[in-house]
Amino acid sequence: MKVRDSLGPEAFRGEKADMPVLYDRLLKLKEMFNSKFGSIPKFYVRAPGRVNLIEQDLLIAVEPVETYTLQLANTNPLYPDFSTSATNIQIDKTKPLWHNYFLCGLKGIQEHFGLSNLTGMNCLVDGNIPPRSGLSSSSALVCCAGLVTLTVLGMNLTKVELAEICAKSERYIGTEGGGMDQSISFLAEEGTAKLIEFSPLRATNVNLPSGAVFVIANSCVEMNKAATSHFNIRVMECRLAAKLLAKYKSLQWDKVLQLEEVQAKLGISLEEMLLVTEDALHPEPYSPEEICRCLGITLEELRTQILSPNTHDVLIFKLYQRAKHVYSEAARVLQFKKICEEAPENTVQLLGELMNQSHMSCRDMYECSCPELDQLVNICRKFGAEGSRLTGAGWGGCTVSIVPADKLTSFLANVHKAYYQRSDGSLAPEKQSLFATKPGGGALVFLEA
Repeated sequence: MKVRDSLGPEAFRGEKADMPVLYDRLLKLKEMFNSKFGSIPKFYVRAPGRVNLIEQDLLIAVEPVETYTLQLANTNPLYPDFSTSATNIQIDKTKPLWHNYFLCGLKGIQEHFGLSNLTGMNCLVDGNIPPRSGLSSSSALVCCAGLVTLTVLGMNLTKVELAEICAKSERYIGTEGGGMDQSISFLAEEGTAKLIEFSPLRATNVNLPSGAVFVIANSCVEMNKAATSHFNIRVMECRLAAKLLAKYKSLQWDKVLQLEEVQAKLGISLEEMLLVTEDALHPEPYSPEEICRCLGITLEELRTQILSPNTHDVLIFKLYQRAKHVYSEAARVLQFKKICEEAPENTVQLLGELMNQSHMSCRDMYECSCPELDQLVNICRKFGAEGSRLTGAGWGGCTVSIVPADKLTSFLANVHKAYYQRSDGSLAPEKQSLFATKPGGGALVFLEA
């Protein structure tokens, strides 16, 4: 089995993956593929879940076929088989079923190259990312599908191009997401965290402190961001806040979509943007009518030109709180990177304080936490984490904690007992998950020898 080192049809290295556990999974996937389709896959694709600190991933075994039929199967029996014509890809936004995420990645590559027809393929998906846990199993599947399609076509794209295409194509499912998850899925490198920035997309290495470990804990509260409007409402609140801030500063507000754009156009610091927010926006929620008065538009224009379909009926928008969270969170990210670079003696403590501030802002200003996440964060801090916060979209899913290495063993045991063990001594649902992790690599293609 050969590992493709680039995202084009050339440049292979190694006769065997240098990750024994992954190699074993690939062999098992090969056997299951043969049992399912009666043939051997030609190649495999891997994409990790959210944040390259998390080593969980998705694998897909692929065999191109001469028919124009796409057959998708999953090693998890909870996800039913799916078959469709590769020449007529239809994505149902009303039903965020697992196969639709694959179709998003496929359709994104198809449209990028302007192709009307695609060859058929048999695909078997395997993953160890807990679903609906905030670790972006959905984005990993979109990225895998994009890389699968690119490989079948024998075409080349850079990792940055692939990340941008997959970020856009995931919106076919109806989620107004950004590009963070897809970017790190392709741009991750083993041994280093990444600072992801946009316009243009770029990734900078961030060396984490050696005396600490990051621990992921699953709250066991599932959240499918495509199945609710929570996520899209936050995106829309940020968009509206950006437009009101731009109007306040006499910018061309109708072209502005993101809060970052306002800062960039003004050429001021994040701290200064927080002061502008204080001046321009009030803490009380805005009604659609007030937003229209501020922008000088009609309700019909607001609904048809700005709001997404599933936010048309929202009655209040918390613009001040969302803008304050976004700008303060961006400032914390830069401060986190600075501390890692300067590496003072109390690095772990300082990083932990930033993570704690982040969770408080997510909870109080962005309002994307939930009681279980708050409980889990408190438990993690109680048993030795210097800092803990939710990760992912929120409203469920996982926390990430920074734990001194010498406290890791007792931390894992105590958190496991406090959160996952019932009063009768039995374990909580099997979705429970608690694991230490480290920076891993990004998406790869493995070819059959």
